[in-house]
Amino acid sequence: MKRFALQARYALSLVAFAILCSHVHADDWSRWRGPTRDGISMESHLRIDWSTDGTPTIWKASVGIGLSSVVVGDRRAFTIGNRDNEDTVYCFDAETGDTRWTHTYEAPLNDNFFEGGPTSTPTIDQDAVYTLSREGDVFCFDVKTGDVRWSKNVAEEAEVRVPGWGFGASPVVHGNMLLLAIGETGTAVDKRTGELLWSSVDRDAGYATPLLFQHNNKWLAMIASGKFYHLIDVATGKERWRYRWLTRFGCNAADPIMNDDTVFISSGYNRGSALLRLIDNEPEVVWKNKEFQNQFSSSVLIDGFLYGIDGDTTGARTLKCVQLATGAIQWSEEGFGSGSLIAAKTHLIILSEAGELAIVEASPSKFKLLAKAKVLDGKCWTAPALANGRVYCRSTDGDVVCVDLRP
Repeated sequence: MKRFALQARYALSLVAFAILCSHVHADDWSRWRGPTRDGISMESHLRIDWSTDGTPTIWKASVGIGLSSVVVGDRRAFTIGNRDNEDTVYCFDAETGDTRWTHTYEAPLNDNFFEGGPTSTPTIDQDAVYTLSREGDVFCFDVKTGDVRWSKNVAEEAEVRVPGWGFGASPVVHGNMLLLAIGETGTAVDKRTGELLWSSVDRDAGYATPLLFQHNNKWLAMIASGKFYHLIDVATGKERWRYRWLTRFGCNAADPIMNDDTVFISSGYNRGSALLRLIDNEPEVVWKNKEFQNQFSSSVLIDGFLYGIDGDTTGARTLKCVQLATGAIQWSEEGFGSGSLIAAKTHLIILSEAGELAIVEASPSKFKLLAKAKVLDGKCWTAPALANGRVYCRSTDGDVVCVDLRP
């Protein structure tokens, strides 16, 4: 009888575990802006009872100065930092924080109006990880060993200039192509060899990561430059149209957001936002205003509403909810500074400028804070990453923390 009871208890445990797994969705975060390139994860059931147990930080690390975010794949976490005018690519064990491998190369700090260091985030693609330096150096590493499969300065090969704040966009993989925001309308190389496939004219690149999408059965990309947003054909690099978008310092840095046949763009420095509709391969302005300005922190779109940080680092900054269809402000909340955010289904995950991690309900009706705790010291401008129930945060000085939000 006792043996039967133990077997029954074990069987019930397996059933309970299966039920839990069927309701808890987990994903890697292998590229900038996550699995679907929109800053949103489908993970659910995140732990928010921090008030009783404290912030559940698993591990910490120091990687050097920079704004590079964290990506996670195959139980490995990657980011980049700068010390003594050298960039180092770090590969950590995503669960323990143990260093798996590193790779260091010469790279100037370039502390121009901010602390400096790398601003691009690595991209994991199967057994390879790709990085882009502010000077245009592109590396392809073996994910497991850190061996360099190939490397080259793509900006020099494409004969295009380095923009004022260096290259900041993350590499985008499309088939066997690596799409890079180098040159006015981008550059493409073969991801297997680094061979140059096509490039663009020698004008300042923007700082936003190219937005890849399908439209009318064609793969297109929205690419920011210093003065325009460009729509290009990914296969050839041919420009379909450009929309003039002048910003102080040519700083178009927040990522565009695609929704059906419309695309949302936003910049700081009193430039504002716009919603463009693609009609007959031309942009039509649906609305445009200065009530919502993403300087460099990209917004997320959930159920027809945008959530993001409005304002510049030198002025007033608020978290806002904006109706995508009209541009109307639904609510605003102070206290996050020039922070950054992502989302997990219907919850915003925000890392404030002061290093506070917050969970906020993504609701257009009102601001509702669910949890908030200090996880980092110093200035934090880098977007967090969510992978398999863990949130990875970093400061500009290079402190990295892994916070366990699994139930």
